[in-house]
Amino acid sequence: MVDGQLDWRDYIVSTPGVLRGKPRIKGTRIPVSLILGYLAAGNATDRIVDEFPDLTKEHIAACLNYARDLSEFEVAAA
Repeated sequence: MVDGQLDWRDYIVSTPGVLRGKPRIKGTRIPVSLILGYLAAGNATDRIVDEFPDLTKEHIAACLNYARDLSEFEVAAA
C-alpha cells in the first residue's frame, strides 16, 4: 500500500510476450483496459468479479489506481 491506497504495481504487470505488452492483471491474461471498460459501462465490482472468477476486488481497485496514476502523469517540457 502507498499512502493507505493499494499499490497497483503489486497487481498489474506488462510483459512484451503476453498480450503484446498491454498492462494486465498479474497471473492472468485479463487486460486492465477490459476491466476499466466494464467499470466505465457502469458494472459494479461484484458483477465483474462474478464474470471473471480469477479477479478480486483488489485487482479492480488496482486498475483504478493505475488509471489514476496515468492520468496524473506529466511529460517534462523539452
